[in-house]
Amino acid sequence: MEGMYVELLALRIVISIVGIVGNTILIISILQTTRLKSFEIFLLGLAAANLEEIVIVDLYDILLFRSSYRMSAWTCRGLKFLTIFGEIGSILFTVLISVYRYQKLRDVHTRVNLPVFMDSLRSAGVLAGICATVALLFCLPTLLVNLDWSHLNSSSPACPVDFFQCSLTRCPTRNRVYKFSFLLVCNLLPLLIVTLTSSMIVRILIVQQKALRVRQGPSVASTTTTAQQRPKKSGFQRSTLAILMAMTLFQVNWSIYLILHLACDPYSFPAWSEVEFFITTFYTAISPYVYGIGNNLFNLKRFMCR
Repeated sequence: MEGMYVELLALRIVISIVGIVGNTILIISILQTTRLKSFEIFLLGLAAANLEEIVIVDLYDILLFRSSYRMSAWTCRGLKFLTIFGEIGSILFTVLISVYRYQKLRDVHTRVNLPVFMDSLRSAGVLAGICATVALLFCLPTLLVNLDWSHLNSSSPACPVDFFQCSLTRCPTRNRVYKFSFLLVCNLLPLLIVTLTSSMIVRILIVQQKALRVRQGPSVASTTTTAQQRPKKSGFQRSTLAILMAMTLFQVNWSIYLILHLACDPYSFPAWSEVEFFITTFYTAISPYVYGIGNNLFNLKRFMCR
């Protein structure tokens, strides 16, 4: 058991370092962009939320599990508040990226070069503000539910295992309302939106590939035109494929999270904290590399030229 504990701890440290480095590089790369676009704003919000969540989770883990520090109820609530804020922010910005890319791909598919609603920097700022507001609203209950927690747990130095404080056998009404509202709005609904937009993106890509094969001909003019358009198209398609990969990672990650909270009792599942950590941190640690490499934001020349 001790050997497994050490291995899990080492894996947690590796994932945390990978996530912190990846999100930091992505933020720096985006901030070095001469002119920010809506997509970069959404990516910046995603990377900031990812970074905040990873740092707070590590801080929470160090104070709670890796030291003898006795945390007060309000310290637990504050750290959980910040953790959930980053988690929801990461989810909502992922939804924005998915919807925005579908709109842009649909625009290219229909050959209508009119800007979409989310192209506007003002609209992007408003949507980012809405994401932060929704995240804040769903974080607030972590400061309010079960206000007598410190009294009931006065003999325990640890924070509650589950931030909903809602077991399968004993769950107060307000905690139950909070739990299922959170899972519905912040997990299930985003999963459905991302799944739908991803499916439509795949469908458009398939239609485009079929149309491209039909248009391709043996003429030199056609070959020249295709060669001239290839760099722009390949860059856009590479970015789209990277987004699809990130969406797939998102779907797998948060589907497991949803199943975990619906099917398991955190108070009778010994490995709950470890499993929850890997689920909530894996996407936030890996996604910046998928977005950064796919959108040419991790290019060394980009940093060397600055």
